[in-house]
Amino acid sequence: RRRRLCSEKIVQAESKAQFYLGWADFIKIVRFLSCIFIGLPYLRRMKQKIIIAVIIMACVLHAGGTIPAEDRTMRAEADLFLSNLPVGLQAGQKAAIEKAIAGDCSELHRVRSSRNVGTELSAGVQARYVADNLRLYEPERRSDEALPLLIYLHGGGWTFGSINSCARFCDAMAATGRMKVLAVDYRLAPEYPYPCGLRDCEAALDWAVVRADELGIDPSRIVVGGDSSGGNLALATALNRPGVASGLLLFYPVVIAEADGSESWRKYGTGLGLDADLMETFNRAYAGCGSAADTRISVGLASDEELLRLPPILLIAAGRDILCDQGRSFADRFKHGGITRIEFPEAVHLFITVPGQPAAFRLATEYASHFVAPE
Repeated sequence: RRRRLCSEKIVQAESKAQFYLGWADFIKIVRFLSCIFIGLPYLRRMKQKIIIAVIIMACVLHAGGTIPAEDRTMRAEADLFLSNLPVGLQAGQKAAIEKAIAGDCSELHRVRSSRNVGTELSAGVQARYVADNLRLYEPERRSDEALPLLIYLHGGGWTFGSINSCARFCDAMAATGRMKVLAVDYRLAPEYPYPCGLRDCEAALDWAVVRADELGIDPSRIVVGGDSSGGNLALATALNRPGVASGLLLFYPVVIAEADGSESWRKYGTGLGLDADLMETFNRAYAGCGSAADTRISVGLASDEELLRLPPILLIAAGRDILCDQGRSFADRFKHGGITRIEFPEAVHLFITVPGQPAAFRLATEYASHFVAPE
């Protein structure tokens, strides 16, 4: 029941966030009000002034009120974020990965080091390594009851990123006081292509279940989550461990590991946080000798029968992102429910792990915390 109420709350918030009025709507309003005003005898002599006033009011509302304030904020923050990205950043990352595929990993190591920056913990949160590649974030205040656990898999195109790159989000979730978070430092491609990273994620889930009492977590409330390529790994982990996770938390996940030819892929393929050329290089590095047709690489190709066995899913998408349409198509396959998809129309890729889109980060964290640990 708690999960159902949480889903209803998220869907209501989504409906509110997605509300728009366009010019056609305002034209109808203007025509309707004008007809009323013109039809009133005592206003006939003033009808021109009233009509003009109504049109001006409509224009003002359209300029400032048609897009929800939160979306306007996300648009402004995303545009500023993009303008502050170093020129040639993604081209340099792409070149480094291509050299690593060819056997020279020196530049890719530099890329990884530049992104491997920690974050200061919130008051009331502590973090500790519980294994060589696992960091546990938990409330300092001890709880008498076992808490839900979020196992989080960072993004980075399977080729870079680390426990540190998702630290801000993991800390924010633990700071709610309602859950613990286990961040996984899985092996990276191209040195360790598929299925190496996936095997590390599966092992982390197995490890947490076995040590639930020791960790103070409820093994029946383990959610696996991730952003971008981490979302892909979360889905693949759940597919390979049916019935273990209680939920999946996905931020703009990769579900088709090749150029999908969709409208969002074409429209947002350059200059919006994740370029199509870089994404194709990520895909090639991760697949290694495998194929994008493999349903554990392109998880969106899994059969309907397999998808039915997945736990409840919360998918939060960035509207201006090449992965937007493939995520929408994936969600559409759940004809009988099981997935809640929320789209931030004006946000771009990276809002969960790279600072610069605080409104999207805040709202996504709010939805995520209600999903993992409903109040």
